[in-house]
Amino acid sequence: MSKYDFVKNSNLVIQAKLLRETNMYPFFRPISSPQSDTAIIEGQEVLMFGSNNYLGLNNHPKIKEAATAAINKYGTSCTGSRFMNGTLDLHHELEDELKDFLGKEAVIIFPTGFQVNTGVLPAMAGKGDHIFIDELNHASIIDGCRMSLAQRIKYKHNDIFDLGRKLNRGKNSAGVKLIITDGIFSMDGDIAKLDRIVMEASKHDAFTFVDCAHAIGVLGNHGAGTASHYGITEQVDLIGGTFSKSMASVGGFVAGNKDVIDYLSHASRSYMFSASLPPASTASVLASLRLIKSDDSFRQKLWENTHYALRLMREHNLDIGLAETPIIPIYIRDSILTFRVARKLLNRGIYVNPVVAPGVKENDALLRFSLTAAHSKDQIEHAIETISQVVKSYVPQENLCH
Repeated sequence: MSKYDFVKNSNLVIQAKLLRETNMYPFFRPISSPQSDTAIIEGQEVLMFGSNNYLGLNNHPKIKEAATAAINKYGTSCTGSRFMNGTLDLHHELEDELKDFLGKEAVIIFPTGFQVNTGVLPAMAGKGDHIFIDELNHASIIDGCRMSLAQRIKYKHNDIFDLGRKLNRGKNSAGVKLIITDGIFSMDGDIAKLDRIVMEASKHDAFTFVDCAHAIGVLGNHGAGTASHYGITEQVDLIGGTFSKSMASVGGFVAGNKDVIDYLSHASRSYMFSASLPPASTASVLASLRLIKSDDSFRQKLWENTHYALRLMREHNLDIGLAETPIIPIYIRDSILTFRVARKLLNRGIYVNPVVAPGVKENDALLRFSLTAAHSKDQIEHAIETISQVVKSYVPQENLCH
């Protein structure tokens, strides 16, 4: 009997071992190049349809120049938390420009997007309070709810009737009520019905919090996110997100009215007790933000590519559910088949991400196909034709389109 037995006998470890033995293990693959429309994986150049580099800014020269200049001026680290010695004038410059971009009074930035949700949710709600979450929200939201000790109430995916029913059940409950949703859902690629969520929230005096991790740079005026997309920025209490996708860096943010943001800066533990966003990352975000605000061509190209890909996939009779954004799920609905298809596609020069439970529901295993502004129509067409051939060689025809 060893203290490590629980690790060796874990289902996660056993499953990973089996996948490695059959050459289907898809995780932690080293990439040896910048990620744009292509990447170098296992020594070969592949078409990259697995990244969150939606606007294709990851290797933009202006952003790299800004990062280099910040290192030359500030060094490589801030050597402390924002609460102590880790606040740079550059952080304030980014926060000022970001709040104006988002249409909110104030913003604070976090070291990662994950830490936004694990910091904000416990600060906004605690024991005796209620957090209402879409059942397909990101894992960081789930973890933030667990850390808050508030009662977590799931409602059916994008089902406003179910949300209203569950809000009504607790209408006589004391304490804070907070509704949080992804702005664009990270695996299914559909957009939250935020306008209707806000209407329900107003009936129950509930806070609204939208996580725009995948919506910043993609939806709304100049890419300002889901609240902007619906024209309801003023009605949404908190807008959160990350810099690791459209903004080609790392880090996260939350925006709201100045009183709430001031409170969060003193109450959010993941903000107060983490080393602050490094100079190079901060400067990269600022340069990305300025590009996004001044040049809509990146977003326009992204949407041209998205509409083209959606049309082709439907013509090929692929099961893509309710996809309507640059995140397109291709449902395989069997975990082992999903791994096999992903491996076969990589062998043929196409990288997509296989996603299985617990990332999605047990019967919703999928290939996550994500587009960027850097892709050409020829690349998209070749990838989808290849995917269609491979999927149809593994998946029974009657299972392809639900």
